[in-house]
Amino acid sequence: MILETERLTLRPWKTSDAESLYRYARDERVGFPAGWPPHGSVADSKEIIRTVFSQDGVFAVTLKGQDTAIGCIGLIRGAASNLPISDNEGEISYWIGVPFWGLGLIPEAMREIIRYGFEELALTNLWCCYFDGNEKSRRTQKKCGFRHHHTNPEQYFPLTDDRRVEHVSRLTKDEWLKV
Repeated sequence: MILETERLTLRPWKTSDAESLYRYARDERVGFPAGWPPHGSVADSKEIIRTVFSQDGVFAVTLKGQDTAIGCIGLIRGAASNLPISDNEGEISYWIGVPFWGLGLIPEAMREIIRYGFEELALTNLWCCYFDGNEKSRRTQKKCGFRHHHTNPEQYFPLTDDRRVEHVSRLTKDEWLKV
């Protein structure tokens, strides 16, 4: 499955993306706010592609006309999500490399993933999370119509070996249709 926007192509990850993934995912400013440690090597990035990014619904974010992965966006449904949601709901997660911050690319990718989720997958609700202090993610979710649903108190996250407060946002299909 390949999705397109005005400036982006969202496509499945390939093992040949490992070098570009490592280029952006080794930066602490990318991984820690998203809940994972910086990648330590191209081999680590290749393993993440193989074990995490190869699942259905996870897309490499590339600039249209280029085939270099600059970020990631995923729409994971039901029990495969990190949230306790039903099979007709999905969780969106995302990140983009630092050189592409502030260009509106992730909100653009999210709008297409939202459209895909509601129109093509017939989902009823979409969910997103961000950790306390991750203002970029909070603003992105708000721009795309998500509203705060609840806050999970401080809990332990083994990937980063720390405790964090997690904010959960939701967008219903009815809310999306009104925009």
